[in-house]
Amino acid sequence: MITTYLFYFLSFLAIMFALMVVFSKNPVHSVLYLVLTFFTIAGHYVLLNAQFLAAVHIIVYAGAIMVLFLFVIMLLNLNKETEPHKSVWLKASAAVASGLLLVVLVGSLKSAETIVATNAFDPNIGLIENLGKVLFSEFLLPFEVSSVLLLVAMVGAVMLGKRSIK
Repeated sequence: MITTYLFYFLSFLAIMFALMVVFSKNPVHSVLYLVLTFFTIAGHYVLLNAQFLAAVHIIVYAGAIMVLFLFVIMLLNLNKETEPHKSVWLKASAAVASGLLLVVLVGSLKSAETIVATNAFDPNIGLIENLGKVLFSEFLLPFEVSSVLLLVAMVGAVMLGKRSIK
């Protein structure tokens, strides 16, 4: 019963903060509202018993990516004098395109079926221990291949960014 009320409260906050992201005049405030939206979504993950996903969501999105967004916005130093003004036709075409996207999404989700979980509630689903067991037993080779691929990409980025000494 309490989880239902908590779900509705988090949903209300997520929608409110998402609207504040869109309607905020200051881009820095918009980014900060987006961080709050990410925290409410992490709360939804906790309600779904996916604690690891909630922690990764907070660390990756609210911690790393939003800090990068904030730095980019501060480095751009957007002013009304330097920002180009959009024409009325461009704004109208953006509104029509977003309306068509909404129609397509509603049409595609209209025929979607709801999936009802028939199995009993398992409190061990979503825990890091179970994820680690599966990751290092069934998916050990793809995990190691992806780590080698990331290492090669990192070495390649360093080599491309390095200045050649003549």
